[in-house]
Amino acid sequence: MMPTNNANPTSPTLVVQYATAADPLPTIAELTTWAAAALAPELFAHELTIRVIDEEESAMLNAQYRGREGATNVLSFPFEALPGLPEDCQILGDLAICAPLVATEAAEQGKSWTAHWAHLVIHGVLHLQGYDHLQPADAERMEHLETDLLHHLGFPPPYEHSASPVQ
Repeated sequence: MMPTNNANPTSPTLVVQYATAADPLPTIAELTTWAAAALAPELFAHELTIRVIDEEESAMLNAQYRGREGATNVLSFPFEALPGLPEDCQILGDLAICAPLVATEAAEQGKSWTAHWAHLVIHGVLHLQGYDHLQPADAERMEHLETDLLHHLGFPPPYEHSASPVQ
């Protein structure tokens, strides 16, 4: 299923693909709210796809694109225009979020399921906009931004009591 939310010009154009039997899953409205919180307003016209996946697909994508074994919680794929496509295509990129792993991590870290989903969507959207956490200073900047965005949404700081940081 590929629902799209683009009826509200103050929210991003979001395509959601549910490719897992995991339950419960966030609604399109929740995903849109969380993505919008992290997205620069000038990018709202850009399309963003969130694919909610299972551990098997996550492990395959993680191996193929990161050279790492096993499933991971969130993968981000910023859009890169192929030859022949206009440079100004309004596509931000794709996120792949492993629903079973999100549920497991939330339980292990003593977080609400919703707070962890919100954190991973925000984390992924920031990656699509060029943020990273490879260097300590970049990680600190990104973590502070995530914490501020989640606070504005009513969620607690994501890195307190965290046994498994976002990868």
